[in-house]
Amino acid sequence: MSSGVAGRVVVIAGASSAAGRAVAAALTAAGARVIAVGSDAGRLAEVEAARREVCDLRDFDAVLELAERIRGEEGGIDGLVHLVGGWRGGNGLAGQTDDDWDFLHERILTTLRNTTRAFADDLAASEAGRLAIVSSTAAQRPYPGGANYATAKLAAETWLRAVDRGFSKSGSPARSTIFVVSTLNGREGLLADAVVGLWSELPQQRIVLDEGRGA
Repeated sequence: MSSGVAGRVVVIAGASSAAGRAVAAALTAAGARVIAVGSDAGRLAEVEAARREVCDLRDFDAVLELAERIRGEEGGIDGLVHLVGGWRGGNGLAGQTDDDWDFLHERILTTLRNTTRAFADDLAASEAGRLAIVSSTAAQRPYPGGANYATAKLAAETWLRAVDRGFSKSGSPARSTIFVVSTLNGREGLLADAVVGLWSELPQQRIVLDEGRGA
C-alpha cells in the first residue's frame, strides 16, 4: 500500500483542460512532482506543474521520445493521468459522422494507446504506479446521438483493463482506475481529490464520481 502521493512523479496528459488544471494543482499541493503534457504551450503555461511538455499525443514516435526524455531526467514516473478527450455527437445515428468518429477516436483512444504503451513499463516498475482515465456513464448507457462517443469511451475502458491485466500478470503493484462521470463540468475538484487519493490506499478499478462510490 502506498504512503501517499508526496514525492511521486505524475504525468498528466491533457493537462491544459479544466480538469487537467484542477488535477495538477491538487497533486502539486499534495507534494507530487507534476509533469503537465499538452499540445499548446500557451495553455500549458497556466498549469501548475514542476515541468511542462508540449507533445502531440496522437503521434506515437513523439510520445516515445517524450517518455525517454522524462525517464532519463526523472528516473521514471509513478503516475499517468489521461485526461485527453472531447465530445461530438447529436442528430441520432445518422448524425454519427466519420469526421466526428475520427476526432473522438484520435483524442480518446489513440492518445491513450500511445501514452500507455510509452509509459507502462515505468508504471509497472514503480512501487506505487497508478494509471487513471475518465470515462462516461454513456459508455454503459449509450444513445444513438452519442454512439461515436460512447463507443470510443468503452474502447478506452477496455484498453485500460488490458493494461491493468498486464500489471497483474507481471507481479507489479501498479493499479489502474476508471473514473466515471455523466459530465466533468463542475466535478473537476471532485476528480482532483480522487486522483490524489489513488496513492493513499489501494484504489478500486472503477469509481463513479457522480455518486461518490465505487462500481
